[in-house]
Amino acid sequence: MNFSKTENIATELEKELKISLSRVTDTLQPYISIQAGDLPVICLYLSRTPGLYFDFLNCITCVDNGPAKGTLDVLYHISSIPLEHAVILKLTVEREGQKVPSLASLWRTADWHEREIFDLFGLEFSGHPDLRRILLPADWEGHPLRKDYVEQEKYHGIKVKYDA
Repeated sequence: MNFSKTENIATELEKELKISLSRVTDTLQPYISIQAGDLPVICLYLSRTPGLYFDFLNCITCVDNGPAKGTLDVLYHISSIPLEHAVILKLTVEREGQKVPSLASLWRTADWHEREIFDLFGLEFSGHPDLRRILLPADWEGHPLRKDYVEQEKYHGIKVKYDA
């Protein structure tokens, strides 16, 4: 996919939606940094605007920046299949207590991506139709992809932690 329109898309978003954002374009895959509260209106605009028509959410990725920083990065990779362009949106949110608006009503594939992030990182998505664990049992303790995760010794009597 072609990321060459990232700067133009960022400028259009600022102009049309009157929002503040930043962009990082001096990298192999440029991205636009936005606020979590702006996510739904930005994505609706990107998906519905002729000439942009972002019809596909490729994936949502989460990165734990660790307890010292106290933040999570959430990256949305979206594409326009017919127009052959792509953009990455990046949010940085607090590790504890902050929720990100769900995009499951806009792009159905967000449903499972958001559930996976909830399961493995503990980040909640407000407005999600079925936010529950997807990979681990419902009663699993903690979120394994957090940098401060400590695996439990046993789960229902089954040894979990093995020493090498």
